[in-house]
Amino acid sequence: MSCIGITIYALNCCDFIYIFSYLQKIMLINKSVRKDKILVVDDIFENLLLLETVLESEGYEVSLNEDSKTGLSVVEDWRPDLILLDVMMPELDGYEFTRRIRNNTNLPYIPILLITAHGQSSLVEGLDAGADDFIRKPFDPEELHARVRSLLRLKHTIDERDQMANLREDFVSRFTHDLRTPLVAANRILKLMLEGMFFEVTSEASDVFKTMIGSNEDLLTMVNTLLEVYRHEAGSKSLKLSEFDIQELVREVSQELKHLAEEKGLAMNLEISANNHSLDSIIVGDRIELRRVVTNIIGNAIKFTETGYVNVNLNLNPDIVTIEIQDSGAGISLQEQARLFERFRSGKHQGSGSGLGLYLSRCIIEAHQGSIGVTSEPEQGSKFSINLPRLKAEKIQENLRK
Repeated sequence: MSCIGITIYALNCCDFIYIFSYLQKIMLINKSVRKDKILVVDDIFENLLLLETVLESEGYEVSLNEDSKTGLSVVEDWRPDLILLDVMMPELDGYEFTRRIRNNTNLPYIPILLITAHGQSSLVEGLDAGADDFIRKPFDPEELHARVRSLLRLKHTIDERDQMANLREDFVSRFTHDLRTPLVAANRILKLMLEGMFFEVTSEASDVFKTMIGSNEDLLTMVNTLLEVYRHEAGSKSLKLSEFDIQELVREVSQELKHLAEEKGLAMNLEISANNHSLDSIIVGDRIELRRVVTNIIGNAIKFTETGYVNVNLNLNPDIVTIEIQDSGAGISLQEQARLFERFRSGKHQGSGSGLGLYLSRCIIEAHQGSIGVTSEPEQGSKFSINLPRLKAEKIQENLRK
């Protein structure tokens, strides 16, 4: 392994935990101290004055608004930490106000406390609209303070979680970029050395250079995979959906990897089947991401199979497309199968990687509203199954937003 590879491997999980803990402390220290902002919307001015007096006694920054439509604009501009909202108001009642806040994807999460004098039916409608809590008129100031404190704790917890997620994503993005740069540069130099650009290369030195290049390329793949995993986990990974031919993709990947199987003396077969001969093989998805999954699963089957075969089957159905990759390898125990698609859970095979490839494959398939699984027995080979529903792009995007 190259010096760069040794350095990167030395950065273990404990290092990551320490770094993230340190970043979290820095974030909390640098967090500006400010008053919590509360927007109160009620069409009765006397109610506004009463709520202002009660809330300001606890040190909150309070904004009052008698008009619910104007209140929506205040939410956009002022971004309160909590909204106290009367249910019965002219023009725009509390239910519709709440629905518009919840449907506005440009806003962060803002808890909403409904103030009502009506019966249970109105509470149900308000909670269904997206409100977080309610209090009845006439209210007890102590009860109001307790409910406000509870919702503000929820708001702070969610905000801190989101800040840490953004911080982690930014850190991983920068970190992986800083790792990729020296790896790519080192490989360029090593390849020039292998080609004899600087000195005559002996057969022994050639083997050493090839090993170093291979190690760096493995690390580069791991770094890229790590970045993709964190993008999926942070919800910042956007699928580039389009119509494409899944049969063409599976054939393409199988053909590209066939020479690897042949080098190991493995038979590799591809079979296409359809329940209805008139079915086409056009589906909607992110072709690049799905190609990554198919390449990973077939590549693993070849890598961990020493003798026998690797069979790829594409089954086309009206509502779903299934890709099965079956091998005659060593098989996987039930205990390993239970955690195979978890993050950093590599198998016990010799040569198993970082444990990110299958986890990333699961993330990609689930983002397409599909599923991926394995059936296997020790010494009986394994069969990985990828199920992709035939969905329209709009449906996939809608599910992703959820």
